[in-house]
Amino acid sequence: MRITRLVLHTAFAVLVGTALVLASAADVGGPRPALVAALGVWVAAYVVLGVPALHGRRGGRSVAYLVVLVAVLAVVAAVEPSLLFLMFLAYPQVWFFAEDVRSGAVWSVAVAGAASAGPLVAAARGDEPLWGPGQTLVGLLFSLAMGLWVFRVIEHSDQRAALIRELERTRVELATAERERGVLAERERLAREVHDTLAQGYTSIIVLAQTAAAQLAADPAAARNRLGLIEEVARDNLAEARAVVAAFQPVALDDATLVEALERLAARFTRETGLPVRVDTAALGEGPPLRRDEEIVLLRGAQEALTNVRRHAGASAVVVRLARVVGQVSVHVEDDGVGFDVATAEGAGLDGLRGRVEQVGGAVDVASAPGQGTRVTVRVPAS
Repeated sequence: MRITRLVLHTAFAVLVGTALVLASAADVGGPRPALVAALGVWVAAYVVLGVPALHGRRGGRSVAYLVVLVAVLAVVAAVEPSLLFLMFLAYPQVWFFAEDVRSGAVWSVAVAGAASAGPLVAAARGDEPLWGPGQTLVGLLFSLAMGLWVFRVIEHSDQRAALIRELERTRVELATAERERGVLAERERLAREVHDTLAQGYTSIIVLAQTAAAQLAADPAAARNRLGLIEEVARDNLAEARAVVAAFQPVALDDATLVEALERLAARFTRETGLPVRVDTAALGEGPPLRRDEEIVLLRGAQEALTNVRRHAGASAVVVRLARVVGQVSVHVEDDGVGFDVATAEGAGLDGLRGRVEQVGGAVDVASAPGQGTRVTVRVPAS
């Protein structure tokens, strides 16, 4: 639209400037002051009314400007019909200032009438041939055709713009819904983790404490045994609580690369559990960089796998491998622990991880068997 307005301003300056030069020339017939004054009024009206209207601040400016346009063309046609090349400017302006197709047609007819009145009077006196009004009529027909086409193009453009805005609004709504779904899934996962681990441990502690209190007077040895069990369950619960916190700890990618974040994760895991973790990036190689959401998915996958190692594996060593193969980047977490039967195992953590990975077009594979350790693989496309 900015280019269109620039073209309109340039055309106005060139054509009206040319008309003013010719109107000021000595060989132009008729009262020059009236002609120059009319063109001067047109210039003033364009600056005061037309330019603001073209920039969207219409109100009554468009109608006022079109009234001035019709009046000026009537004066020009009556005084000096040779200046009616200004119709090449007038007809397009009508359609840019008109509010709709109907008003554009009405103002086009008004412009044609104003430009034809003077030449028709002159033709009736025999001072002017009729081809002048005939040209104006042909110009009117072209103007109407052009106006209909312009409004059709504008209508289609508005429809496309509305569709684009609707698509953008839908995209934002979907993204918001997806974030809310992710938050809800994390809350549900945390609720299941607390219910399946911490809540059961606390229930056991309560039962053991009640039993110990009942045995304290009659059987101190049995009471001490119950107190030992309470300590053991409390330590297990503390370990479970630390595992839950580790699983939900924020991803440390703001100030580090994926490799550095994995190394930090492995070091922290070793400090907390005493279990050695080796990070292997020999198969990563060179390739296009991952998006931030893909890096987060890979790091979350490693976190989830290490959390399961902490809770269930009973392993003596863990390896975290980062590799790139045929347009994919994958993280593998392997342990030498007790393993499990993948076909019968259930876990909210891995289910939540699968949903998160699928959002970026990736996949999760779990390979394990009783007594043979476990390997969790998270793959994402290397876009």
